[in-house]
Amino acid sequence: MTVERPILGVLGGTGKEGGGLVYRWVKAGYTVYIGSRTPEKARRAAAEIRERLHAPEAPVFGVANLEAAQKADVVVLAVPYAAHRSTLEAVREAVQGKILIDVTVPLRPPKVTKVWLPPAGSAALEAQEILGDDVAVVDAFQNIAHALLWSDEPLNADVLVAGKGKRNRQVVIGLVEAIGLHAWDAGPIENTPVVEGLTSVLIYVNKAYGMKHAGIRIAEGARRGEAGGGKVQS
Repeated sequence: MTVERPILGVLGGTGKEGGGLVYRWVKAGYTVYIGSRTPEKARRAAAEIRERLHAPEAPVFGVANLEAAQKADVVVLAVPYAAHRSTLEAVREAVQGKILIDVTVPLRPPKVTKVWLPPAGSAALEAQEILGDDVAVVDAFQNIAHALLWSDEPLNADVLVAGKGKRNRQVVIGLVEAIGLHAWDAGPIENTPVVEGLTSVLIYVNKAYGMKHAGIRIAEGARRGEAGGGKVQS
């Protein structure tokens, strides 16, 4: 991917998480196509974002999922897991040669506080199987609450980025940081089960401690030179 500021297509961009990402990216100056199974719903979502930003000319457009995938340089999949496979199969040809950011978490309601992973190992690994080797599937945004994306407050959370190819992960890291979040390269696509499974852990933490928007932060365990900081203590 060599595009400095890629055009984005967000499949499922009418939902809470997908819509929050669209809002943040449009606000940051990106051109975004909102994809939906119902194009009229996508057009309404685009109009609502332009109204919210007080920017009638903002480059956000509502179209069908397939058209969003065709027009985009980077495709974002932000659908419920129940629609994961069918959406991927519908846009398979349109995403060849592109990065696909998979935001999907394989939750099984009502037991959303218990980690469940599909036979492939994760939603991202499943997506890679469906789309084939010419698509770079990268996980991101699984552990950030949609309410935070829709807010205009500074975001105090980290995002783990795991998926196919370090260069592809760097493109996604750039898109994460463009909307005010800190991103960490979490390694190859084989690490995505951990990234996706954390969502159920955070949902459990929210319920157990009366929180609403638990997230993650990466911190070094100890300062260099202190006990446990990497030096042998005499």
